Parts: sequence; C-alpha cells; structure tokens
Amino acid sequence: MIGSSEQHPGADGTGTVEQFDAVIVGARCAGSATAIALAERGLRVLAIDSARFPSDTLSTHLLWPSTMAEIQALGALAAVEAIGAPRLPVAQAVLDDIGWETGYSPVSGIDYAMCVRRTKLDEAIRHTAVASGADLREQCAATGLIRSAGRVVGVRYTDPDGCARETRAPIVVGADGRKSMVAREVGAEAPLICAPSGRACYFGYWTDPHTSLRHIATQWRVEGLLGTAFPCDDGQLLSLLQPPIALAPDFRGRKVHDAYLAGIDAIPGLARRLKGCELTSKVRSCTGIESYFRRSSGPGWALPGDAGHFKDPVTAQGIRDGYRYGRLLGEALAPVLASRAGVTASAIDEATAQWAATRERDCIEIYQWTNFLAAGASPSPIEYELYHRAQSRPEYAAILADIYNRVQRPAAMTAPATVAASYARALRRPNFTARDVLADLREQLERMSSDWQMRHTFLRGHATSALPHGDSATPPAIGVAATL
Repeated sequence: MIGSSEQHPGADGTGTVEQFDAVIVGARCAGSATAIALAERGLRVLAIDSARFPSDTLSTHLLWPSTMAEIQALGALAAVEAIGAPRLPVAQAVLDDIGWETGYSPVSGIDYAMCVRRTKLDEAIRHTAVASGADLREQCAATGLIRSAGRVVGVRYTDPDGCARETRAPIVVGADGRKSMVAREVGAEAPLICAPSGRACYFGYWTDPHTSLRHIATQWRVEGLLGTAFPCDDGQLLSLLQPPIALAPDFRGRKVHDAYLAGIDAIPGLARRLKGCELTSKVRSCTGIESYFRRSSGPGWALPGDAGHFKDPVTAQGIRDGYRYGRLLGEALAPVLASRAGVTASAIDEATAQWAATRERDCIEIYQWTNFLAAGASPSPIEYELYHRAQSRPEYAAILADIYNRVQRPAAMTAPATVAASYARALRRPNFTARDVLADLREQLERMSSDWQMRHTFLRGHATSALPHGDSATPPAIGVAATL
C-alpha cells in the first residue's frame, strides 16, 4: 500500500501533494461504490465531488431487485430502506389495453424493487463510504489530471475555499458522469459506439393517496408514448413521460408543464392512476440523450458509471450498473494496490482492462435492447402478441420482468418457438394485415443481424471463452422488445 500519510511539496512549491492508494473524481453511485470496495479492504481512498451533499441530481431512480442487491453488497441496504420508500414487489406493464402483472425472481434474497430519490439515496451510500474509511470531500472541483511518463498519476482540484490542490495515486477513477472531465482529459470522451435516443424524458413528482397501489411499479404504452408510475419516498410518486423526440418541440420552454399533463392524459391507464394525485414539483427534462460505451481504462485511469457507459433511462439500468461495476472495479484493484510485492503499473492496467472488458461483455446486449425500446416507435405486431402471451402465461410475464432485473437475457423472451407462434397468431388477427406482419418480421430479422454483427465487432478484442452464453459467437433468437 502507498504510504497513508505522505505529503510532498506541490508542483509550484506553495502547497502539498497528498498521496493516496486511489483518487476518485465523483462521489455518487459509481464513485462511492468504488470507494467502499477499496476502503473496506484497507486501502486509503480519496473521493472528491463538486456537489455539496445532500443534493439532488438529474436522474430517474427506479431500483430493481438486482439494484437493491448491489446496495446490500455495499452494506447500505438498511440505510436505504430507512429512507421510507415502499417496497415494490409487483411489476405491471400495459400496452393499449393488454396488461400483465408479475413478481421478480429474488437476487441475493431480494425480490422487490424500490424508487428512492437521489438526494437521500446518494447520501445513504456516501455515509456508508465514509463509515468504511474513505475520505470523501465535498465542494471540491477537479480541474485537471497529473501525468508522469505517459501515465495518469494524480488530480488537480480546487477545495471549498477556492485553493488549488494536488493529490497523487497509482490509479485515478473518473466517476464523474456523462460530461466526465477525466474522460475528456485522457482522450476517451468520443464513444467507441453510440446510439442517439428516439425519446425525450420528462418527469415530475405527485402526491399519492392511493395506498392500495403503492406496491406496484407500472409502465404504459400507447402509440409512441411511454409513461410510468413509480411510488417513491415521502409518500410521493414519480411519473415519467417519454414521448418520441418528434414531439419534443411541444415541450419547450414554458410549454413543458402543459405538454407533460397532455401526454399523461393521452395514456388512459396512467391518467387513471394519477386521478386524485397532485403534481408537487416542476417538470424536469432530459433531452438529447445518447447511449454509449467509451474506452474505460488506460494507463493509470478507469471510468466506471456514466463516465464510461450510459444507457437510455427507458430500462432504468444506470444506478444498478454504477453500483455494480464501481464495486467490481474496487474489488479488482484492491489486491493489486495492496500487494506486498509492490504496486506495479502493469498490474494496475491489466486489472482495469479486464474490468472494462467484463463490463462490455455483461452490458452490450442490454444496451442494444435498451436502444430498441428507446427508438420511440409505435408497437409492432409481434410486441402485441408478446403482451398477449404474458397476459395469459404468468411464467412468460416473469421472464419479461426478469430481463429488467438482469436475471434473464433479452433473448430469453424470443425463443424461436415463441417467435414462430407469435407471428402465426399475428397473421390471424384483424388488427394488422399480412403485409404489416411480414414487414415486421423482415425488420426484426434485419435488426437481429445488425445487432449481432455490431456486438461481435465490439467484443472481438476480448476472449470469447469468457463471454456469458457464448454471446459473441452465436447469433441469438430474435430480440424483440417488450416493455415494463
């Protein structure tokens, strides 16, 4: 381990340079998770953040059972549950008037979701990081990286008093979000792959007097509109509206409030759920969304969280992946940084490279499926059939919920026999013509092929033997979306 209390003259001779085992820029989901994993293993960790906590951040915040399991792994489950958000053991989805309802497969013994606003959620995880021994400093803005012999070896930042500071470490972790300074400084800001969203996102908080419904997380789709109702802490309810981006001009400026309410009214099931509820917040927006993978490791640096990989909020995966891959990064680095044989640059870089490759393999398929859901298109013939199937077969509805829960792969919903039967039924329904159904089949086959080729190319540099289920080697069944 690096000497835990060393300080050296600063580059300008006017201050000191603190020495840590790891320096983390950003102390929310991924940053705090990395800090916990390192600090609880005895490493000396500094995490800085420009925010003053507790504070909010632009975010949707539905936490699947797999996300709750990550919170448990970080040692923060009791603190998060104490916030008071209701447990959500029931998942419900409705397409027009076709609805299904199911529970979740447990992950580490947890079979319920929660919806917890970021102000209190981030504070609970941050307190856990501090309790584990990490040094977390607020109102400290990173201004640049320190390099030596081609490696990142530290961070420059300003403290709450505006004074310039330097800190050095064998590894700098950039957990500083989509606009990551660390990614920009190391030349990783341009994505390896990316996909612009076909949806915009608007959300607000409502009072929720419907106590009999506060155990259910629900999503509705009507035409291209998508809306949700997620009961959350303080007796409130989070309602998201994700219209196609073609409708975004209707939401500009002062029009956003009225357009948000009009969008809710256009989704009858959501309008009924919110009857008797009162909007208590401003309508917040997230537009111009782009999903991506960035190069996430290099000489002396790594990018967990949104800094390295981001998915559209339509599948609510960002917090889970921030916690999980932040934690796994810390677990991968800890034995290297604590090595009695000494810390070597090559061992650090190998550990971060393997960690980044693991995240790419784990997340590429859910990334592609998220992009499909985020396209903003009207439901296709086979999507209607899959909803009918889930409505009549509880075991199939459970598969759909567990895709969001990351227990099942997206391809699990579209086994060849399921797809064949679904298209056969679609041909017999009066809602679509045979031309519509066959055009949808052709489109899905083309997308399947394109997704597999992109996935294969993206993962080509990694060992296929490590891929789950032979992902890059064998084209999966048709990946047709169902939503939750």
